[in-house]
Amino acid sequence: MKLHPRHGRGMRRAPRGFLLLEVLLALGVFAMAATGFAIALHRTADLAGAAQRELRINRLLESALAREMSQPVLEEGTKSEAVDEMANEGMEIETTIELMPEIENEDGQLLQEMYRIEVVARWFESGVSQEQMAETWRYSRLYQP
Repeated sequence: MKLHPRHGRGMRRAPRGFLLLEVLLALGVFAMAATGFAIALHRTADLAGAAQRELRINRLLESALAREMSQPVLEEGTKSEAVDEMANEGMEIETTIELMPEIENEDGQLLQEMYRIEVVARWFESGVSQEQMAETWRYSRLYQP
């Protein structure tokens, strides 16, 4: 009588139930990896939103600064305006123009009518007041005909 080697008495049988354990273990590892990926994706989206907001604010500041720089005659003072594009954050842009004291250039000539133009954006974000500023100088005689 010949016994088949798989069904013989001397052969050990593979333990049952390990397949279910292996599947559960694999699902657990996959769940941890997927959770980590989801958290990383969420943080990346938050950073992208913050970078987009920062670029929008910089664009608004540069636009306000360019608008004031293009004025043929500068008048000292402060003015403020609400920004329609950022109305939900309550953004306001304040522009200050002030005459600077006479400055001497590298050739020893006095530069009169030098103005300092400062543009400040103020808004609320997450219940906290935020502020960002840009400034430049302008020699008004360069822009006169």
